Amino acid sequence: MTRYVALIDGQPGAFGVVIPDCPGCAGMGDTIEEALDNAAEGLRDWMEAIEAQGGAAPVPRSMDEVRAEADADPDTGEVIYATVPLIRDLGRPVKANLSLDSGVLAAIDATARRLGVTRSAMVELLAKRGLPAFG
Repeated sequence: MTRYVALIDGQPGAFGVVIPDCPGCAGMGDTIEEALDNAAEGLRDWMEAIEAQGGAAPVPRSMDEVRAEADADPDTGEVIYATVPLIRDLGRPVKANLSLDSGVLAAIDATARRLGVTRSAMVELLAKRGLPAFG
């Protein structure tokens, strides 16, 4: 999975995320986790738009390369560094056999019922929200 380095700044209630390798790609949120989730969604949408216009996905730079550039820029304030995964919606469902603790599965099923979605849709939603946190 491709990951892009992200810079996070702000304070509780107003965090912002920018992805330097993808100009104009950003995310915001009340928490760092929410901002990273939104940045991952924004990265997917940004990439789809670039590719729809005939462009190519930029090659992600290393954390060290991005950090060196940010450190050299006097306008860069204090930031937190993270990575954001590029999670594409390919529209091709595939079957996966998973083994989960019965209590975890019961919680997934209860939440899926409450939200009116399938178990598969719930697991996909949890993965999309959780993957950015494991930068």
